[in-house]
Amino acid sequence: MEDAKAILKKYFGYDAFREGQEELINSILSGKDTLGIMPTGAGKSICFQVPALMLPGITLVISPLISLMKDQVGALNQAGVHAAYLNSSLTANQYRLALQYAREGRYKIIYVAPERLTTGEFLDFAMASDISMVSIDEAHCVSQWGQDFRPSYLKIIEFVDKMPKRPILSAFTATATKEVKEDIIRILKLISPTALTTGFDRGNLFFSVQSPKDKFEVVLRYIQENKEQSGIIYCLTRKEVEEVCDRLNANGFAVTRYHAGLSDEERRENQDDFIYDRKPIIVATNAFGMGIDKSNVRFVIHYNMPKNIESYYQEAGRAGRDGEPAECILLYGGKDVITNQFFIDNNNENEEMDQQTLEVVKERDRERLKKMTYYCFTRECLRDYILRYFGEYGENYCGNCSNCMTNFEEQDVTAIAKQLIGCVQSSRQRFGMGVIVDTVHGSNTARLRQNRMVENSYHGSLAKETVFFIRQVLNHLILKDYLYLTNEEYAIIKLTEKSEAVFREEEKIIMKLPKKAEETANHKKARSAKVQLEGDIDTALFENLRSLRLEIAREEKVPPYIVFSDKTLNGMCQVMPNNKEEMLSVSGIGNYKFDKYGEQFLEVIQRYKETKK
Repeated sequence: MEDAKAILKKYFGYDAFREGQEELINSILSGKDTLGIMPTGAGKSICFQVPALMLPGITLVISPLISLMKDQVGALNQAGVHAAYLNSSLTANQYRLALQYAREGRYKIIYVAPERLTTGEFLDFAMASDISMVSIDEAHCVSQWGQDFRPSYLKIIEFVDKMPKRPILSAFTATATKEVKEDIIRILKLISPTALTTGFDRGNLFFSVQSPKDKFEVVLRYIQENKEQSGIIYCLTRKEVEEVCDRLNANGFAVTRYHAGLSDEERRENQDDFIYDRKPIIVATNAFGMGIDKSNVRFVIHYNMPKNIESYYQEAGRAGRDGEPAECILLYGGKDVITNQFFIDNNNENEEMDQQTLEVVKERDRERLKKMTYYCFTRECLRDYILRYFGEYGENYCGNCSNCMTNFEEQDVTAIAKQLIGCVQSSRQRFGMGVIVDTVHGSNTARLRQNRMVENSYHGSLAKETVFFIRQVLNHLILKDYLYLTNEEYAIIKLTEKSEAVFREEEKIIMKLPKKAEETANHKKARSAKVQLEGDIDTALFENLRSLRLEIAREEKVPPYIVFSDKTLNGMCQVMPNNKEEMLSVSGIGNYKFDKYGEQFLEVIQRYKETKK
């Protein structure tokens, strides 16, 4: 029998495993339950697909979304692996035919929606089949403490418990805190599992946070500077999705949209337009993206701040899945906090939870929102902030985020901090950020008059400072524990043990503030550098290869990246292969793919070389 490395090269075109893959595969092949926590783009699917091709029976892959199944099954069939999916997108006849083929042993890998597991028809098939492994993709969905809990995932262990012979269980996710990891092991009843976290770092991603007055202007300028690139723009609400999409279309860009308010047919059509590169930019709510394996996404822009770091990192991680440089931009605005707070407070859709548990979840969600908000204000390395959230500790300098690329200068803001702490203290710790900021700035709103804050001794004490700067200092005080923001439905600012020292001027508050002109220059430099493909490649040849890939993809009705990824085209440009042997040295090209497409790409390369003589 072929070994794992031979399978890897033959079907997937890779010469070596990435970090953690071989250890996880060996664990599965030795019959052990296995849990892999790996960042998006690190090759999780390889970890269960390779052993699935080596184990004697069928592997069932539990997957939460139709798009994810369709994508991965399409890629497997393109690579020469017989695979199928079973979900609600199939008609009754198609579903029965797929089950019949499965019984006949035509498929080594079958993707199935968790809702299908306990239906009579599927159970009849499973009980009579040789199922070697059940692999749970997006395993964080099993935990109610995860950012994407799906009650249907609780059916998985119910299904496994019914099987006459327990299969190997493997579970994979990209984002899992310590609590979620423990939940996955407990709820799925993994037996003494090999649990491996390969690290959460995505070194190819450039992170930046901006707080612009006009978010749309920033998006428009960015897309104009990065024409021909594919990207995702995430918005918090359907209304903003519609507005941003309409305005980009009016500016002449090929853009589509995705949110839960569209019909199933339109969502499917718009998603396909994006995946097939007919419309390289999609504006979407967080309803879009899980399981989208599009490898050539060069940027992800968050038009609003998401509700937690887990969601942000998962969504941002849809950029640069091919390992090539990509950019993740978060556009922060104060209203984003209010909108997210509203979503958290009105989260009553989970029928699996009792009221007490729901309140605990809401409190945790509010705490996560605070940490997400702090990300938008930290002056430290953005990558390090994210990694520390997931329990990894680095050097606090990555050289590949907007904070690390910005020159800061230190400023003593003790006097301003003292006024803010004094205002919180004199108002008996009864108000939130908005009231405190408006009071010290000297506003005369109905809310301040109603609460008699216009009579407060600190009213107008910081009238010369901008509201934006006052809010920056207040956020810094909360971030550094000089003040505390409660987790109640209406978050209140409270004093901490550290507040008194600042008020008495026994401790200085020093903030790092960017040097404006240098920040702008650095951001432009970063932007132009980060979204370019690595290496000195001939862009004309790359475009020729990309045109051939698009032609083949349209003919075969598959997404272009399933034919070959940008990274593989980039590799062809660097190697400039003359024959099959040299072509097979390019990462991402295995025997099956060469037999299918290799000669056509060699021909384009040879023709191009002729023009250069």
